[in-house]
Amino acid sequence: MNSYEFVTSPEVAAALKAGKPVVALESTIISHGLPRPSNLEVAREVEDIVRQHGATPATIAILDGKVCIGLTDDQLVAIANRDDIAKASSRDLAIIAATGKSAATTVAATAHLAVLAGIHIFATGGLGGVHRGANESFDESADLTALSDLDITVVCAGVKSILDVGATLERLETLAIGLLGYKTTHFPGFYLTDSGYTIEHQVDSAEEIAAIIGARKSLKTDVHALIVANPVAKEMDRTRHDAILKSGLDAAAKSGIAGKAVTPFLLEHFHTASEGESLKVNIEIIKSNSALAADIAVAVAK
Repeated sequence: MNSYEFVTSPEVAAALKAGKPVVALESTIISHGLPRPSNLEVAREVEDIVRQHGATPATIAILDGKVCIGLTDDQLVAIANRDDIAKASSRDLAIIAATGKSAATTVAATAHLAVLAGIHIFATGGLGGVHRGANESFDESADLTALSDLDITVVCAGVKSILDVGATLERLETLAIGLLGYKTTHFPGFYLTDSGYTIEHQVDSAEEIAAIIGARKSLKTDVHALIVANPVAKEMDRTRHDAILKSGLDAAAKSGIAGKAVTPFLLEHFHTASEGESLKVNIEIIKSNSALAADIAVAVAK
């Protein structure tokens, strides 16, 4: 019977063995989310931020059929620059691994592999969610169903404003996925600090979040994920954001773009139409979330 090869980097293996704090990081943002060469620079910087805050970064990906928990610098370079890097959700993991291919991992896939490796704190940019028009297309990110079944705390800047935020929040509730606002009761909309929806529970420190994680374990609610919504410090100009979103949706409809092709189309539209402003916000989001996730991991390990 064949089994996939699970490779933990020396740095991550040592941290896990010693019971030290570890933060999982997704690799899709490196391969598909940011342009070259800034994608590699940001990947290295984010890992360094995690280290500076007292935790060990574990960027997760599949390279040549090997499931990598933590990447060496050479592997980061490969994810950032190779043209054969697919984008894998959790349903794709076994296929990619068994066929010896390479893929960056989405939120769903990263969270799944992180928990398998014994890592329960994860920093990402924005969560996937329910897409606009999902009542007809049934288009909903696998992030939601994956997180409904995993003991992991995910630090993110809410969901991208191009999604149906209200429907996404309803799904989080239905799936019993916990939701905390970090120093806010406004649910962030990725590029925006406030999506127009409220969060019931606010926390103001990593220590508070660590206490909640401990209580989740005692009360057996840790079979579902916990989302920590951390708004970006400096949002996009709201008027400009709304105008770009409207023009992007109109262009997608006019071009007949539908289903899962809509999100990458709109993200590229935002990047182009905002003249790089959305990209800067994206980078600040992942940096901020990585720092907070490391602080939470350190607090949990105390």
